[in-house]
Amino acid sequence: MRFLADENVPSIAIATLAAAGQDITSVKQVLPGASDEEVLALAAYERRVLLTFDKDFGELAGNASLPPSCGIVLFRVTAPNTAGRARRLVRILVSRGDWAGHFSVVEPGRIRMRPLR
Repeated sequence: MRFLADENVPSIAIATLAAAGQDITSVKQVLPGASDEEVLALAAYERRVLLTFDKDFGELAGNASLPPSCGIVLFRVTAPNTAGRARRLVRILVSRGDWAGHFSVVEPGRIRMRPLR
């Protein structure tokens, strides 16, 4: 799975995902200051699943025509600011292989997934 971390994803989470062997790129590094539309276009172009804490992507997901290899994971949990929280986030992400093609919302105790059109 290929991930793109939005600017609001803490560096500790990105580093923990990379250390776990995940293919992850950060908007902070490749397109700092980009609009949400530009971030989504980058995810589509690079065929990545966008990781974000930004609720605005829920509306954008409904209007975007993303390729099936893309997806959006919206975290509605506290952003990881410690190694332990970052490891929990990684466990959630690697526990599934079906993030692509879905708009997913990760909340405490549950994951909701809706197919993208």
